[in-house]
Amino acid sequence: MADASAAPICQMMEDYYEKIGFSPPWIGYFSFEEGELTGTGGFKGQPVNGAVEIAYGTFEPFRQRGVGAAICRQLVLLAQKSDPSVKITARTLPENNFSTKILEKNGFEFSGTVQDPDDGEVWEWVYRKQ
Repeated sequence: MADASAAPICQMMEDYYEKIGFSPPWIGYFSFEEGELTGTGGFKGQPVNGAVEIAYGTFEPFRQRGVGAAICRQLVLLAQKSDPSVKITARTLPENNFSTKILEKNGFEFSGTVQDPDDGEVWEWVYRKQ
């Protein structure tokens, strides 16, 4: 499964980094459990004006098993380790869903509705340092 799921994501990441630049650690990552690809997560580029946006996803067979929450938590920890002063944000569809629950569990608070150039109207969330 890992090969089939990873190939289009790798291509998407390659295309994305050609556009915005490749600047570790502000890149994308894969999540594995017992050798199986369970999801992805990453940063939507390096921090801009002191803020960085995270994004994550879990593959269907692994949903509702804590994978998304773990990916989110690891992205927060990596961002804090890399730049303790960075403001960490995330965006979701403008509705309560699994992603909003994951963000709330990981210390994010809803900050308002914004217009995203790629996704239109979305909810923005901000990590509140705990």
